[in-house]
Amino acid sequence: MFGIPGKPAVTLTEAAANQIQKLMEKNGHHGLRIGVKKGGCAGMEYTMEFVDAITSHDEVVESGGAVIMIAPMAQMFLFGTEIDYETSLLEAGFKFKNPNVVDACGCGESIKFDEKLSAET
Repeated sequence: MFGIPGKPAVTLTEAAANQIQKLMEKNGHHGLRIGVKKGGCAGMEYTMEFVDAITSHDEVVESGGAVIMIAPMAQMFLFGTEIDYETSLLEAGFKFKNPNVVDACGCGESIKFDEKLSAET
């Protein structure tokens, strides 16, 4: 919906695509829906849930065997985002590199978007 023809709304690193594909195969899901919701100390949080069907309003991105669906209300907030999967000695998880984020809380769990984007919803 908010995309540029020929350019995916979000991109996945190879590590993220591999992890999503493994989780899809393990649990038998069709893909991963990502979105945003109000919450956290910075105002917004990312959401992720495995789903078994694509809705007509989802923006679908396929990469390296992984299927991502972007929830309709999140599309303008996530456009241009790169999703990575990182592992370290203490943690492992998905990391969002989002050009639309103007601030984040100290723990990294919540983000703040440009006021102009928030006013459009």
